[in-house]
Amino acid sequence: MILIDKLSYQSKLRYVNASEKLMYAVLTLVLCILSRSVRVAVLVFVVNGILTVGKGGIRLFHYIKLLMIPIVFLIVGTGAIIVNVSETPLDAFAFSVGKWYITGSSEGVQQGTGLCATALSAVSCLYFLSLNTVMTDILGACRKLHLPSLLIELMLLIYRFIFVLSETAHSITISQQSRLGSRDMKTRIRSFGAMGAALFLLALKRSNALYDAMESRCYDGNIRVLSRNQQARAGEIAAIAVFDIILVLIWIWG
Repeated sequence: MILIDKLSYQSKLRYVNASEKLMYAVLTLVLCILSRSVRVAVLVFVVNGILTVGKGGIRLFHYIKLLMIPIVFLIVGTGAIIVNVSETPLDAFAFSVGKWYITGSSEGVQQGTGLCATALSAVSCLYFLSLNTVMTDILGACRKLHLPSLLIELMLLIYRFIFVLSETAHSITISQQSRLGSRDMKTRIRSFGAMGAALFLLALKRSNALYDAMESRCYDGNIRVLSRNQQARAGEIAAIAVFDIILVLIWIWG
């Protein structure tokens, strides 16, 4: 099992109604993106962290480890907005390198900070949903929202094949390492290419085997998966509504 999937099964919020968690995550995510407010983003990030780590029981180490992935991409992505190379120093900061300056403007720093805050808060919404809700419950909530059945089935099959391909790639990598397939950079690149080719062929073979297995079990175009039907609680729905109203008010008055 991948880390996110394992943590979702261990979460204390796993058995909270999946539709509530999906509604909260989507509404909060939309408000973060539309508002582009640093205050809204910080509040959402803090609340999602408290819910995931405090209420859900997810270890802080794992949560920070998962957050480091988007943080690295954000640092690289916003660096082009904040940092400039110019012969003229700008008003935010400037470091002299010969006749050039590594510099940035206050507007650029403000824009980059807002972008990072919005992106991190949006990621925290998705982490709240994925770390506290198993995939079958998410798909059940999507069915209740009457999303197209084809889309839901594709989501389920792609989710299933993530594990299949991950396990296959791991087995191939161990086999290559046991044959000194990573002794230097040239051999490592060649081994990676061979693994990609083998993985593609195995994916096609296993997809055909999966379809044959589904056909032998009277597949009629719908994949039916058992999921827990937890009742929605009025207090939790009210708390979601109040929190989103607070975000809207901060957005308007901020």
